[in-house]
Amino acid sequence: MLHIEEEAARCLLCADAPCSRICKTGDPARAVRAIRFGNGKLAGRWVAECSDEDLEAAERACIHYDRPIRIREMLKSVDAVDADFKSASLAITFCGIRCENPFFLASSAVCTNYEMVARAFDAGWAGVFYKTICKQDIREVSPRFDAVKEGTPDFYAFRNMEQLSENPYAVDFDILRRLKHDYPTKVVVASIMGQFEREWIELAQMAEEAGCDAVELNFSCPQMRLAGMGSDVGQNPELVATYTTYVKNNVKIPVIPKMAPNITRMRLPAMGAYFAGADAISAINTIKSITMSPEAAVSGRLTISGYSGRAVKPIALRYIHEMASNHVLSGSHGKHIELSGIGGIETWRDALDFIQLGCRNVQVCTAVMQYGYRIIDDLILGLQNYLAERGLASVEALVGEALPSVITPTDLDRDTIVYPKINRDRCIGCGRCYMSCQDGGHQAIAFDNRQPRIIGTKCVGCHLCRLVCPSGAIGMTKRINKKS
Repeated sequence: MLHIEEEAARCLLCADAPCSRICKTGDPARAVRAIRFGNGKLAGRWVAECSDEDLEAAERACIHYDRPIRIREMLKSVDAVDADFKSASLAITFCGIRCENPFFLASSAVCTNYEMVARAFDAGWAGVFYKTICKQDIREVSPRFDAVKEGTPDFYAFRNMEQLSENPYAVDFDILRRLKHDYPTKVVVASIMGQFEREWIELAQMAEEAGCDAVELNFSCPQMRLAGMGSDVGQNPELVATYTTYVKNNVKIPVIPKMAPNITRMRLPAMGAYFAGADAISAINTIKSITMSPEAAVSGRLTISGYSGRAVKPIALRYIHEMASNHVLSGSHGKHIELSGIGGIETWRDALDFIQLGCRNVQVCTAVMQYGYRIIDDLILGLQNYLAERGLASVEALVGEALPSVITPTDLDRDTIVYPKINRDRCIGCGRCYMSCQDGGHQAIAFDNRQPRIIGTKCVGCHLCRLVCPSGAIGMTKRINKKS
């Protein structure tokens, strides 16, 4: 049986894809990309007119380094249903600013000049947190990136030693001025970093004079070479409050501190930002890390730098929840602070997780570095379809809706159990479930004649077996009361 998601994950996502170039009746590459980024149910719209012969020709044109993607078999299995999204709006306000959708470029290598950001805006991104501007001389290293790939071409995680914008700060503010002039409906946020009070104020004022909609205060870059900058600030609630106050007292546009995740409790610096008058908080920046790849060494030396990508998403969500559920930050006693979510966002489902925990927009970096600005197509498509399926007219209805479902471990239900269930038609008899349960579980699976069997008297419902099953043959039963 072909698992279309697995096959789509093999696709190289080529630029000017040969499979689509040769196909005269559809766009197979776009359909495969829809599957890859969580829109498999809508993929048929791009191959609705394609015959088997068309898809076979596309498959023959595939340039995969291993073996061609099974385009015909994969795409003939998708429906050609076209959804109606007319009633679903992705517009949302952030700090009182109207955003056409919640998808922004994060302050990083994906937005370092006018041409890049303009192309992103033309593609459909709602806004940009521009690459952090400073007054220091930025001298980058080579190589500056490394990736953890886990046996696939795609990044599972990404390590980044890049610092701030290498442009003279006057050049960057001119770029921001031009962007806002040429794209007045897009949201342009200047990310800045000063070394002391005067620099923070001057940079923020220059952002305001350039017509920026808001200013982000980068308190969180993990690889600054000068002390007292970046994450040195974000780990100190007093410095966060001090610099936020300086900026708030000197500009009228919204002020958005960016939090550092290299700390046990983010709510402490977040509270410093809140009481200093911050309008919103961005979180998270990259996580301090070391990768040991010799290819990533700089003149034979390794260092600590920022970690991002899919691997950090659960950590980012934990910090977002910490702030969104805090009764002070959430506005129980007056003003609430808005949240912009960052960390491991590749698909619309990733974005949805952040929004449902309280974010009003999300910022994307690593996924753009891998796949390009074009991923905005599936971010928008997927979220619109989700809203339409739920009968919701606006993304506003999703903000924070999952917060009540996240509780402390103490309050979890410990009186019921969900047993795993084996689907014999899908089981291939590999025994992975048996080995994992024997050596990492509760010895609750028997394995006779290459057939696993759940031993109900021993099973505790941990579901390790389901998680290790490579064929998806283990599912879940209904939740029932534990036997006393």
